[in-house]
Amino acid sequence: MKIETQCLHAGYTPKNTEPRVVPIVQSTTYVYDSTDDVAAVFDDPTKSLIYSRFENPTVMAVEDKIAALEGGIGAMCTSSGQAASLLSLLNILKTGDSFISAATIYGGTVNLFAYTLKKLGIECIFVDADASEDEINAAFKPNTKAVFGETLANPALSVFDIEKFAKIAHAHKVPLIIDNTFPTPFLCRPFEFGADIVIHSTTKYMDGHAVQGGGVIVDSGNFDWTNGNFPEFTEPDESYHGTIYSKTYGKAAYIIKARMQLMRDFGCYPSAQSAFYLNLGLETLPIRMERHTQNAMTVAQFLEANDKVESVNYPGLKSNEYHELAQKYLPNGCAGVISFVIKGGKNTAVKFMDSLKLASNEVHVADIRTCVLHPASATHRQLTDEQLAAAGINGGLIRLSVGLENIDDILDDLKQAFANI
Repeated sequence: MKIETQCLHAGYTPKNTEPRVVPIVQSTTYVYDSTDDVAAVFDDPTKSLIYSRFENPTVMAVEDKIAALEGGIGAMCTSSGQAASLLSLLNILKTGDSFISAATIYGGTVNLFAYTLKKLGIECIFVDADASEDEINAAFKPNTKAVFGETLANPALSVFDIEKFAKIAHAHKVPLIIDNTFPTPFLCRPFEFGADIVIHSTTKYMDGHAVQGGGVIVDSGNFDWTNGNFPEFTEPDESYHGTIYSKTYGKAAYIIKARMQLMRDFGCYPSAQSAFYLNLGLETLPIRMERHTQNAMTVAQFLEANDKVESVNYPGLKSNEYHELAQKYLPNGCAGVISFVIKGGKNTAVKFMDSLKLASNEVHVADIRTCVLHPASATHRQLTDEQLAAAGINGGLIRLSVGLENIDDILDDLKQAFANI
């Protein structure tokens, strides 16, 4: 549905000329010509717009753009990346089900999977992403309904072997869900390697300017929901007039169900203003990702040569254990995030970070500005020692998100902070 058509439903009458930017449709409500028109939309929400709790013309224009960038059949924006992770799974899981996830994923996602979903009766089976196919196959149970991983883990920066896990997931007739936040579709398009669903925290590189939070779920349209494992797609939905999603919406069954059923009930939809800001970020995504990648590579090489650094984790480095996988999945670069372990442990890491002047110490990443974080004290603070170890995190680990500043200024800031320890 084009933005011009969508805006008509909000009382906005476009002129014959194309707008320079996506217009902000700041409305919760859409007006219809008759009661029958309203009824028809509630029977099939793809015919028009219902309510901005789960659809808005401005947001939908951005959803279409992100779907195109990833090569998907459709997308649904959410109010955060965590909401995208949650809904992507709840769309196919219910109480009594399980799913498999790589252990090296974002700490907040570990909490969501290991604790919150457990309270809902959904089990997450964590596996070593580098394990053999036989070991991963052995983790499956009869009630396992999905596999989840991050293209580039945050902050461990391990590279996920998408093709390997797609092969395993499909052998068990379940979908592979990939968090593609760090690479963005500019650096990696997981659908091309067999992934079925892609999610993002759009708060990160897609926005790029730290002005709004958001997430998105993108559907490839390639997974066969009629394979017998997912009756919720092939049997009538009692909450929506007996709709059979696979029959009515075909390849778009997953993303339509997510909107009609889950977004309707949870309402974690972004505002039109947030989508407007996100769209501005998307328009500069390619050139920003090029600069992030170039700067990060230079910084990673600098850190690798520094005698106060115990180890550097950046898949772009030839010495990195994931370099070969990075060449396959991220041939144009590994984004701008580096994790490194400073000698001396937690106290030294904290002193180093507090000595930085250009780089900001903040709970964010993938910003146009260089920033740092101590994961064990912040994003992964709730994890047990065992979970921290599984995620590849120790007290000396620093996550460095390299920004778009002049590379000499970034290096000078790092040098003076090292001198201070």
